[in-house]
Amino acid sequence: MSTPRMLFAALLMMAITASVGQPQTGEGLMDQPVKKQQPPKATIIFAVFAANDEELNNICYLAESIRQFGGRFREAPIRVYTPDNTTMTDSTLKNKLSSLGIEFKTVSVPKESHWFYYAGKVYAAARAETEAVGKTEVLIWMDEDTIVLEEPEKFKLDPQIGFAYRPVMHNRSGSPYSQPPDKFWERIYRLLEIDDSLLFSMVTPADKQTIRAYFNAGLLVVRPEHGILRNWATGFKILYSDPILAEMCRNNVTHRIFLHQTALVGALKLLDRKQMMELPEDYNYPLFFHRMFEAAGEFESIEGIVTLRYDVYFRDPDPDWASKLKGSPGKIAWLAERLGRK
Repeated sequence: MSTPRMLFAALLMMAITASVGQPQTGEGLMDQPVKKQQPPKATIIFAVFAANDEELNNICYLAESIRQFGGRFREAPIRVYTPDNTTMTDSTLKNKLSSLGIEFKTVSVPKESHWFYYAGKVYAAARAETEAVGKTEVLIWMDEDTIVLEEPEKFKLDPQIGFAYRPVMHNRSGSPYSQPPDKFWERIYRLLEIDDSLLFSMVTPADKQTIRAYFNAGLLVVRPEHGILRNWATGFKILYSDPILAEMCRNNVTHRIFLHQTALVGALKLLDRKQMMELPEDYNYPLFFHRMFEAAGEFESIEGIVTLRYDVYFRDPDPDWASKLKGSPGKIAWLAERLGRK
């Protein structure tokens, strides 16, 4: 055989060998397994609970503020949880929420918890955390009466931090650090198995009281894998199922209002102190708090404020509230255009 023929034969054998086991037709290609692309993991997800149309309307303002002032987080997913037995009656409101990219979710709230205030929020937070595991690095749980005014850079937690929080606004139901726990808190600590050594101090922003660790339920920044919000729901059930605490709540409406929030101290068992971080005062800023409740100072400036809370103030605001507010004229006008219509 001549050299050219030998070379051709060798090349032909190499081509045949390389083709063995490879699909030869389009039909064969269809038989190959297709790897599903997983959606990219989010950096943060915002989640919030709404029990009625008023709260859903508030969420419109919250979502608008995130989309406008949220900086690198302005396009972050926003999930709204509502009770599974509630339907939105305002179609215009629903359309507006949808246009802001809000994802609607429902949550089942145990009937036996309904007598206690804000029970739905607890179970919605637990559901939000369950659904966020593996989907985001950080979950931001916020109350609906929140406005974001600056990029919330502190929400991007350092790797060692699993939980960031703010103290409760004022000491209506906390445990003063300088005194032994009263019977209400003593019972809570016992049921949730919280040891004294876990109870570090914090200062309430509105009345400057030093209390034992007591977290504001309106802003919770968590890494979902730690289970802090799921533990909140577990602890809340333990507390509201206790006949002794139930009797205390019947005799004291403040205990009944805030029992849900007290259950958050169960987080102290899940993380070391070094894994927790108190957010600075420009987060969860209690706008006009002194006009609604007692406070040690005025809360009338939005200069440098990252997130604020307005509670029920705009149900019956002072007519000249905008003129008394200090800060960026553009942001004051933004607030007046929305909240001034409430």
